[in-house]
Amino acid sequence: MNLPKHVRLVEVGPRDGLQNEQQPISVIDKVRLVDDLSASGLSYIEVGSFVSPKWVPQMAGSAEVFAHIQQQPGVTYAALAPNLRGFEAALEAGVKEVAVFAAASETFSHKNINCSIAESLERFAPLMDAAKQQGVRVRGYVSCVLGCPYDGSVPPEQVASVARELFAMGCYEVSLGDTIGAGTAGDTRRLIEVVGRDIPRDKLAGHFHDTYGQALTNIYASLLEGISVFDSSVAGLGGCPYAKGATGNVATEDVLYLLNGLGIDTGIDMAKLIATGQRICTVLDKPNGSRVARARQAHA
Repeated sequence: MNLPKHVRLVEVGPRDGLQNEQQPISVIDKVRLVDDLSASGLSYIEVGSFVSPKWVPQMAGSAEVFAHIQQQPGVTYAALAPNLRGFEAALEAGVKEVAVFAAASETFSHKNINCSIAESLERFAPLMDAAKQQGVRVRGYVSCVLGCPYDGSVPPEQVASVARELFAMGCYEVSLGDTIGAGTAGDTRRLIEVVGRDIPRDKLAGHFHDTYGQALTNIYASLLEGISVFDSSVAGLGGCPYAKGATGNVATEDVLYLLNGLGIDTGIDMAKLIATGQRICTVLDKPNGSRVARARQAHA
């Protein structure tokens, strides 16, 4: 069994985890969250999103958050930028890496960003050109890779087509997102086999939601397929407003527990990570979504 010796976790809690919260979250609390995540040893943190506040009110203060976080050497602080306007705002805020997102489902694309898949990719072209000129790296997301809340099953070949376009446009890495959390280990391995024909596996990442309780199983299946980058959210924060019933991203603490048990290095301090997750859950006045964190607290 050839598992990766090192895995990079992409912490999406400050962005994907908080963007759907209904209650206001202060810039101070967001800054504290990012700084605590940095202190835990995470090397990649998605801090915010430069989208219209009309669509995602919770991300309105992203520029201010970037202005106040204590950026640590060796840590990537990224932001979501859906179009050229968002990219320009991110650049003005000093962001050095951005992410773009497309869907593998036509209906989800229309519901989520009000355009077709092809149109969404066309929007990225000027952003990719500007990013190249400015020396800003771009990471790509593909959503609904293992199922869509509107279209049902999504053929792996359809996912591969979108991922291939993003990679060809210049995304250095493409994250495959199980937005509704319905995928199984078998589905995951078949998906990676198909997408991996066009994109090297060291350029792919996994983004799993835990709606059906399969996220960790799917991560293990991905590890067996040679994937060594995974998106996760501290305390399991998150969800998707366009995917009814979809729960949060897989908890970073739970992924770390799995990786530690497999002897895979991440450089992350579990105790600090659990404390960070509990702190933000206290701010949000909501239960911790990490099974590992809850278990540790129960036995403390």
